[in-house]
Amino acid sequence: MRIADRFRGFLPVIIDVETAGFNADTDALLEVAAVTVRMDDKGLLHPHDLIACHIKPFAGANLEPAALAFNGIDPHHPFREAMDEKDGLEKVFQPIREEIRRSDCSRAILVGHNPFFDLGFIKAAVARTGVKSPFHDFSTFDTATLGGLAYGQTVLARAAQAAGIDWEHGEAHSAIYDAERTAELFCNIVNTWEQLNARPNPVGAR
Repeated sequence: MRIADRFRGFLPVIIDVETAGFNADTDALLEVAAVTVRMDDKGLLHPHDLIACHIKPFAGANLEPAALAFNGIDPHHPFREAMDEKDGLEKVFQPIREEIRRSDCSRAILVGHNPFFDLGFIKAAVARTGVKSPFHDFSTFDTATLGGLAYGQTVLARAAQAAGIDWEHGEAHSAIYDAERTAELFCNIVNTWEQLNARPNPVGAR
């Protein structure tokens, strides 16, 4: 099976963002991380490539002190090596576009933990910069919902641990770490479903 056939022509791409608040229109986007996935010859998903960058706050962006205290980001730190929003989006989106073409998919679909938040900030940044987004405009895959279904856990750390994924609390709330763990969780859930669905029926079962 091809990944394009598994997800109706969409390429799942795991996204995590770190921000300076909760309002996508007014608060700064500070970090973006993306993990692409590929399917092996057994039809199982695996994390493939990580793309990430630090983003400079856009002109006039709001920086909520509580949000910065939570994620530990200093937007003006000289060693962040942050990029302008437009350049950062292009850096993240270009490999995704290439993977869409390679996998014969039509678009990417954002996978996230409570992805309305991540997609909202991506869409707001796209609107500010004019960069064309590779993502479906409103459809997403939500690992909070999938984690609740598969493991009875909707918090990312707890769902990951229930899936047997190592979790370091001190590393959480960076876009790279959370995107990588979310990618592992998504692949784990999809692969578990595939393996269960492939089991032969017991003799005499209907």
